[in-house]
Amino acid sequence: MGRIAYVNGRFVPHGEAFVHIEDRGYQFADAVYEVWAVFDGRLADAEGHFARLERSLAELGIVMPMSRAALTLVLKETLRRNRIREGLLYLQVSRGVAPRDHAFPAEGVRPAVIVTASRVDRAAAEARAARGVGVVTTPENRWGRCDIKTVGLLPNVLAKQKAREAGAVEAWFVDELGLVTEGASSNAWIVDGDGVLRTRDTNANILRGVTRLSLMEVIREAGLKVEERPFTPEEARSAREAFITGAGTIVLPVVSVDGKPVGDGSPGPVASRLRRLYIERAKARSV
Repeated sequence: MGRIAYVNGRFVPHGEAFVHIEDRGYQFADAVYEVWAVFDGRLADAEGHFARLERSLAELGIVMPMSRAALTLVLKETLRRNRIREGLLYLQVSRGVAPRDHAFPAEGVRPAVIVTASRVDRAAAEARAARGVGVVTTPENRWGRCDIKTVGLLPNVLAKQKAREAGAVEAWFVDELGLVTEGASSNAWIVDGDGVLRTRDTNANILRGVTRLSLMEVIREAGLKVEERPFTPEEARSAREAFITGAGTIVLPVVSVDGKPVGDGSPGPVASRLRRLYIERAKARSV
């Protein structure tokens, strides 16, 4: 059985799924998206992702294409038709199809919706987490509204390519003050020399990561100290540990920054513990 996609009210074979050439998501990046981790066929952090979706749409003046309940049915049906038990679910909502014009189209244009699902090899993901990954740094060059989860990701694409060419998995953006903002597709964290967890605050033009938010609760429940305080690449390299978070990476230890080791160059106990605790919590609360 091949992959199935949901496109504007219809479930179609993945290879036959298309959007109109004047879809504003295609022409203007006038669209938002969300990605859910899927555990045992259920959506992790569902409430957080729905809330962020609704906020992103509101910030761009795009109406919610359907009720949350109806959208949940579409998402779950996409998982069912693709027989996904462990994976990722992708949702994209654009302003819709209209004759090309920079300004918003006249009333009557309906948002366009696509949903796809893909499998994740959890055993391979755990093996990668046990090894840890490298990150590279790159100058912050994105627009001033990174809090909106839009599909306008060209700077992120270029940053990811830079990381890949360097043999790394992720790139961290560094602002004009020399401080790490976030990753190209993740939030950035360290465990500093005092054992305090640190990550950038969301007022600093970074994405309000849903995994990040859930992990904050896990950290507090574990009795660990966390501060929303920036750090430099040098502080990351001299930290006890570093890691990244996101729906696709969960909690993933970082063992090098720009080719230089973090700590002793191996995944640390805090990140490894938080990964386990987050997954346990996500499985227990998925819908």
